[in-house]
Amino acid sequence: MQAPQVSARLSLQHILFATDFSAASNSALPHALAFARWYGAKIFVTHIVAPEPRLSVSMDALPLQTDFNWQDATRRMGAYSQNLAFGDVPFQLLMKGGDLEDAISGIVQENGIDLIVLGTHGRHGLAKMVLGSTAERIFRTSRCPVLTVGPKSAKWSDRSETPKRILFATDFSAGSLHALPYALSFAEESQAAIVLLHIITLVPIEQDRQAVEECAKAGLRAMIPPEADAWCKPELVVHFDFPAEGILRTAEERDADLIVMGVHRTRSPRLAAHAPWATAYEVACRAHCPVLTVRN
Repeated sequence: MQAPQVSARLSLQHILFATDFSAASNSALPHALAFARWYGAKIFVTHIVAPEPRLSVSMDALPLQTDFNWQDATRRMGAYSQNLAFGDVPFQLLMKGGDLEDAISGIVQENGIDLIVLGTHGRHGLAKMVLGSTAERIFRTSRCPVLTVGPKSAKWSDRSETPKRILFATDFSAGSLHALPYALSFAEESQAAIVLLHIITLVPIEQDRQAVEECAKAGLRAMIPPEADAWCKPELVVHFDFPAEGILRTAEERDADLIVMGVHRTRSPRLAAHAPWATAYEVACRAHCPVLTVRN
């Protein structure tokens, strides 16, 4: 396994904070502000408005000036902006209409977004199958990293302005290699401890467990670039468990402030957003800390 190249400092200049004006979105804002202060970044506060169709056979989208959803969202954004306490963090309000994935993608490209921050309601079971997950649709389609803040996540400001322990979960896939530089760079920048975790779900023979665990730890060790040896003293952890349960349990045991993991590209993000038991979604919804996902 070839270790990735890691820059000493990531450049996060533009952060997109996506809101639907809910309590779930509001809980993610302190994390967006923490990253903005950490990197001296500008925040784009964004709300996406789904167009209201005409009540006609053609079902064309209404012009924005006559779209009641757009008008209502404009009023809500105006009221919302009056209560934003950004201090010295520069920010800009952005509203866009259209399909969620296309609108977010357009904003990312037009404004050079380096990181998306959003909250999730944490729907599970039947509710997720019926209503889907906006957060999952975004982090499975976004070309830039996405920080998802679940309903159980604590504010960094309750502990510190930057993460002090980072958990990087890997299945040794290409997606994991895309996410690892972020975990290492954040750890170096904030002088945080880093835990590299691999979950093994099935081992054919009980007595082979020790050999399998040692092999996995060797794989984790090989992921650390040589230039990181001077500052990075990672803890290597291998557990036999279901993926989501193992990641969440380790995050609790190690008192992680941030979980970093890769997510795989899917042909149908909308269908994936309705599927139950997806590992990344389960982790993001149930973790006591934010989860940074990087799509391959």
